[in-house]
Amino acid sequence: MEPDGLREFQAHRPRLFALAYRMLGSATEAEDAVQETYLRWDGTDRATIRSAEAWLTTAVVNLCRTWLVSARARRETYAGPWLPEPVPTADGELGPLETVEERELVSLALLTALERLNPVERAVFVLREAFGYAHREIADMLDLTEAASQQAYRRAGQRVRDGRTRFAIEPAHARALIQRFLDAARSGEIDELGRMLAADVTATADGGGRINAARRPVHGADRVARYLAGLFRWAVPGMEIGIEEVNGALSVVVRVAGNPMLMVGFELDGDLVDELLLVVNPDKLAYLAAAGRLS
Repeated sequence: MEPDGLREFQAHRPRLFALAYRMLGSATEAEDAVQETYLRWDGTDRATIRSAEAWLTTAVVNLCRTWLVSARARRETYAGPWLPEPVPTADGELGPLETVEERELVSLALLTALERLNPVERAVFVLREAFGYAHREIADMLDLTEAASQQAYRRAGQRVRDGRTRFAIEPAHARALIQRFLDAARSGEIDELGRMLAADVTATADGGGRINAARRPVHGADRVARYLAGLFRWAVPGMEIGIEEVNGALSVVVRVAGNPMLMVGFELDGDLVDELLLVVNPDKLAYLAAAGRLS
């Protein structure tokens, strides 16, 4: 590719990855989608392209729409619950996350909820909510009418929000709460741990059949407290447990010799934890591991 075309693509690459990740919930597949978009860009007569941003965005989002059809079939046969692939965000890997709304849009909980949408609804929701495109622009990208884009956006919003209102949690407060949680879990203080959990708390683990993990979500404060106390009781040489920013929120990451073995994401409601998302599938932790080696 000539230098100008390569520079143009490289300038858009971070945004394309951020878009593909939100569409697919997988950093690995998002990288593949960006690479495929690059190959299409390389094989196109760019003299006919009026807007590189519009062309590249349309190419990657429609590629992701196609991939989502096969991804949904794979996830129906997935061993146990499926969760998105965690991405570290302290260094801007998914673009600027300066507001509560921007952070929510990359949260593991919301990306999991996006699995309820069909590919068109997901594309409309991501393009509108995360990237601020007008419905007229979205309709052109997805070959829809503007009215169809608006209708898909309304349906998507209703299905992923669940009528729940999320309140901003100060980072310092969230860190202190997670540290208390971690201390109680590691010391096996089940009563203390239970007091930090909402009565209807849910813990969902993604082992992907690769690692032994609960095949169904665990519900209720007492059961979740005992489950977590048992999980954090084990220790191996070289194990370190820290609090890191993952998908726009503070999470617990357990590493052995620097490699992540477990990531625990939290949904907080005031002083209580009302949802935990645990990723132990090593395939899902590969991007987190690679990012750690580069930092």
